[in-house]
Amino acid sequence: MIKPGTSTTVAVIGAGISGLTMSKMLDDYGLDFVTFEASDRVGGNWAFENPNGHSSAYRSLHIDTSKHQLSFKDYPMPEEFPDFPHHTQVKAYLDDYADTFDIRRRIEFRNRVLHARRVPVADGGGWELDTERTGTRRFDVLLVANGHHWDPRFADKPGEFTGTTMHSHAYVDPRTPYDLSDKRILIIGLGNSAADIAVELSSKTLGNEVVISTRSSAWIVPKYFAGKPADKYYRTSPYLPVAWQRKFVQVMQPMTAGRPEDYGLPTPNHKFFEAHPTQSVELPLRLGSGDLRAKGDIERFDGPRVHFADGTVEEFDVVIHATGYNITFPFFDPELISAPDNEIRLFKRIFKPGIDDLAFVGFAQATPTLFPFVECQTRLVAAWLAGRYLPPDVAEMERVIDADQHRYTAHMVQRPRHTQQLDYFLYEHDLRVKEIPAGATRAERAGRAQPALS
Repeated sequence: MIKPGTSTTVAVIGAGISGLTMSKMLDDYGLDFVTFEASDRVGGNWAFENPNGHSSAYRSLHIDTSKHQLSFKDYPMPEEFPDFPHHTQVKAYLDDYADTFDIRRRIEFRNRVLHARRVPVADGGGWELDTERTGTRRFDVLLVANGHHWDPRFADKPGEFTGTTMHSHAYVDPRTPYDLSDKRILIIGLGNSAADIAVELSSKTLGNEVVISTRSSAWIVPKYFAGKPADKYYRTSPYLPVAWQRKFVQVMQPMTAGRPEDYGLPTPNHKFFEAHPTQSVELPLRLGSGDLRAKGDIERFDGPRVHFADGTVEEFDVVIHATGYNITFPFFDPELISAPDNEIRLFKRIFKPGIDDLAFVGFAQATPTLFPFVECQTRLVAAWLAGRYLPPDVAEMERVIDADQHRYTAHMVQRPRHTQQLDYFLYEHDLRVKEIPAGATRAERAGRAQPALS
């Protein structure tokens, strides 16, 4: 068991959004920590063409969440930024965040964690980390913030496609890594990346014939409503039954954005908010203009031909899988920590029951945004390390995990992309009003509370 306080040594894996925010919070608490980053820069997924290979940003990418929802609470985005910043502006924001709070001095760049193993309690406990540049290092606590949008997951379909196959993770622009002009292109998936890439590649200037294939279809939400970013109107209340709120937006959605089949998409096999919606202004326009076509699910590949579930067959030159990512921990032995089918049971998306010197940060698909969600998590983790918060026992953790999974995902289409789904507003309220105070009481009763830090 760890001994919380300023003498606890902490290792953070990753300096993307999660690791950067975690590092700032640990520094605020005066804790002894080192952050390990495989790359030569901060930003993770938002560092375009990041040399660590973890960035899935493409050249034209703009954030789908408006800056009003995206900003950290203690460091708002600049007023002069547009409502939906370009990825270069998000990266600049993260750079400014790191510099303003002097975080870089605590990050060891180009020092990937190759292996993390638990030290037996008989040998003092904690973690031994094999690192790329500085050998084996030992810490009391390990915080995992390596992200979950970097290990591409491909659609598993029978047969073999003999044209060019790629994942959206590798897509940079219509010329990189392949010349995607005058081609017959099939895009598999209908998430935000699939929509953006389909819109870009279906421009008449490129001479492509683009088809988008979707198994479940999707509800398309606009970026603006009544002249304002639409997500400014989105806020779930913890004081009303969530099912009522969901029913209200399900009624309102067709009135504000229409039904997907109105502009050529298959009818979704789920109601609004039973799967992650896709945010796009241009996708309905491209479909409605005939620049882009939509098909249902794929039955099998056959050389250059693709057989669809509706019985039709078409030939393509390129297939792009925009089919999400695996949650992967390459530094853990799989028998210790893994996430088969993207399932990993974490108490409040942070603690692994039975391992009391380990925490995870950022492993959720938070609606509407990740940034303040991560900031919320780091407050609890830092309080835990400072002795001001104590998680419940293992049995209670397991009970709460089941309850939270039912609360956040029971109504969702049961797919790997939704295993980590949660509502940020409900989650933040739960931690701030219930869990952190309850954990503080547990810590006090256990005699672990520390004096306030100056």
